[in-house]
Amino acid sequence: MGLFSKRLKINLALQGGGAHGAFTWGVLDRLLEEENIDFGWISATSAGAVNAVALASGWSRGGREGARDNLKEVWKAVYDAGVPELLRMNPFLNSLSQSPTLARMAGLWSPYDLNPLGIDPLSHLLDETIDFKNLRNHAPQELLIAATDVATGQPRFFRRKELTLECVLASACLPTIHHAVTIDGRAYWDGGFSANPDIVKLAQESPVGDTLIVQLSPLVKTKVPRGIAEITAYMNQLAFNAPLRRDVELICTIGKQAKRRFGHATGAMSKLANHRFHLIDAGHHTSSLSPQTKIKPDWRLFTYLFDAGRIKTERWLQNNKTKIGHCSSVDLEDHFFRQPFMDKSSTTGKSEKDFMPGDNNSSVEKKSA
Repeated sequence: MGLFSKRLKINLALQGGGAHGAFTWGVLDRLLEEENIDFGWISATSAGAVNAVALASGWSRGGREGARDNLKEVWKAVYDAGVPELLRMNPFLNSLSQSPTLARMAGLWSPYDLNPLGIDPLSHLLDETIDFKNLRNHAPQELLIAATDVATGQPRFFRRKELTLECVLASACLPTIHHAVTIDGRAYWDGGFSANPDIVKLAQESPVGDTLIVQLSPLVKTKVPRGIAEITAYMNQLAFNAPLRRDVELICTIGKQAKRRFGHATGAMSKLANHRFHLIDAGHHTSSLSPQTKIKPDWRLFTYLFDAGRIKTERWLQNNKTKIGHCSSVDLEDHFFRQPFMDKSSTTGKSEKDFMPGDNNSSVEKKSA
């Protein structure tokens, strides 16, 4: 970086998506190499929340390189955890995880039946890799970690100063897999039901005028789902995309109203109308992956998505870095509401079998070691 390079600052909005969050890891890893780009606020949900706290915790200990190292450490820990401890201890549950037919049968029981002790491997690995006390006291980024209040269905945003391990577990709590996470007497489920991630609150409250959205979930479907597993997965995809679409619709409506009034808007509405948005979309890479890849830790999948995130970010930086602080680089309405029905040429051709465990010369080792 040159002596007089202009410093840039941008918020991050990180969507959830299970193991597909490795794409976001790649995005963040590449952005952290840009020494003149700093991060303002980070709004994040589920896997996005895991990436957010990994970045903030690592940064609080060792700056940019500390953030890169901690992100890698967290994702390696996810992989090393492999089959959850619960499955290792229970042969019946392990057989469910290996057989598609039995896995569908498992849907007949709740996690309270199958996992009465509430064992969550994510709890252990985050406790080992994230220094929450140091994050709360020293991380320079403000955090908005979203979870969904089970009683009301409304989002709860945990901020940096109050952030604990339980807050992140709440944000990533899929109710079909984990027990609800109780914090201060209230039960929480995955934040994706209510904010995935919240970009309205981020734009209204952050002093930084630019936000980069990292979107993991595809917005369109190549064909009508027919199998029960595919139907269920697509129902979940629609549900988890809905909060972000809602936010985008509100932002676009306010922007149009401000233009009709010759750019006049007041208060928080003014900040929304004038906020500059940017976007890196993983849909090209995740749309053809089976839903099971979201919950199966596989290093070949992780490195494929990590590399894809880095490559997409490199291209985004080349085309749009100069727009930070000046103008948006994405038309949100066009992206979220005017996408055509996807044709076969828009997919990567990757499937779950492409990521079976095996030797892999990973660029993660080359770029993040």
